[in-house]
Amino acid sequence: MLHLVRGGRSPDVLRIQGRNSHRHPVTIRELLVDQSVSRVSIADMEQTLCQVAEIKAARVVVSPEGVIQEIHVLAMPSKSPKQLVRDIESTLMAAFGIAVDHKKISIAQLGQEELPKTEAPTAAPQVRPKIRAINVDVNGLQSTVNVSLEIEGDLYVGEATGPASQTGRQRLVAQAALNAIGEYSHSSAAFALEDVGVTQLGREQVAVAAVVLLTPFGEQTYSGSALVRQNEKDSIVRATMDAINRRLGFLTTQ
Repeated sequence: MLHLVRGGRSPDVLRIQGRNSHRHPVTIRELLVDQSVSRVSIADMEQTLCQVAEIKAARVVVSPEGVIQEIHVLAMPSKSPKQLVRDIESTLMAAFGIAVDHKKISIAQLGQEELPKTEAPTAAPQVRPKIRAINVDVNGLQSTVNVSLEIEGDLYVGEATGPASQTGRQRLVAQAALNAIGEYSHSSAAFALEDVGVTQLGREQVAVAAVVLLTPFGEQTYSGSALVRQNEKDSIVRATMDAINRRLGFLTTQ
């Protein structure tokens, strides 16, 4: 039978003594915890506890008889102390077959500033089409409009055909621009032209467009405008793009 007795000048040094054994010193850190099922070193238990995700440091305190007296843990604040105590009990039981009274476990948690920084959600990409060409071909009563847009370095062409009236041509220009966007997106959502026109605002002419965003969840109407600077067709395309530019990121992530 072995007995643990204190020896030497250091209080952390014990001597293991038995009837048929020679006395030799052993430190508290090398002390074996006898739980009848297995004999486990304190260092092994501390190392295993530190493998729990939230635990940064652990210290196990035992009596001279090898009975666990206290367990001190320094942990991140990402889990409640109550849950951490359960994790500690489960870890020691699963790894070593040691049952520990939860009252012997002391938890110290770091501040919230110690939590790892998480990246902010990535915003929808800002897509800004550039007008490369607007071509109108009138054939009798019909008009065909082609609008070429450069989007993220690639060229997309939209085409629309309809009546060659002045109002009809305005709508065709806006619709061709939206068709070019449709070539780019290939989405389950889509833009539909509600209305477009050129109006006088004070001393300026302004192109105004109303566009509906259609999704499986419903529809939403947006408007855009652009001063008429170069020509009417260019301003209509710019007004149409002004209505949808901020929604293009949503369209392309569907």
